[in-house]
Amino acid sequence: MIDRSRGAALIADTGRGNEAAILNAALEAFGNSGFNGASMRDVARGAGTSLSNLYNYFPSKSRLLAEVLRHANAELYARVVRAVEDAGDAASPRMRDAVRAYVGFVVDHQVAMLVSASEVRYLQGPDRERLVAERDDTQSLIEQIVAQGVESGEFRTPYPADAARSILSLCAAIATWYRPDGRLSRGQLAEQHARYALALVEAPLPRHD
Repeated sequence: MIDRSRGAALIADTGRGNEAAILNAALEAFGNSGFNGASMRDVARGAGTSLSNLYNYFPSKSRLLAEVLRHANAELYARVVRAVEDAGDAASPRMRDAVRAYVGFVVDHQVAMLVSASEVRYLQGPDRERLVAERDDTQSLIEQIVAQGVESGEFRTPYPADAARSILSLCAAIATWYRPDGRLSRGQLAEQHARYALALVEAPLPRHD
């Protein structure tokens, strides 16, 4: 069972009825019980709504999972894009800030990251295809930064594609072991992984004061 305190609510209430409450309740149910163990009744109970009303929003448990993961991917991608856009034109600061943003998302939404990694296998057809495409957007952004750095000479790695995949895996894996009461603060964790990422692409590291 996942500690409910590990991460903020993923979906903000935008005034569209019970949808946000339902999706956040679904995330909690999937985090605690897995896709197979969670029931639509559990989700309805967690959202404070009726089972019939839940089905008015989502016709199946797989649609609920798909929508939860869509929100997670969208929020992660938006954070990374904003960070990269604010970082300027050079590859090193873009990579550093992209990784900081990714790590911040993992810390803020640890349960969503765990569910995304463990329960995606239950999605099929168009829902799975759409999710994979959305995940590829984030991967593509990191790959583009690595390619930019290699072309400009900022990054010296002879393995740009592998380095990009390793950076993404390194960040995503935080969800499996992170604890809010651990020895590193949120900022320290983000900075440490930014340095790991720059080391993977063989960039000159900033001085550690």
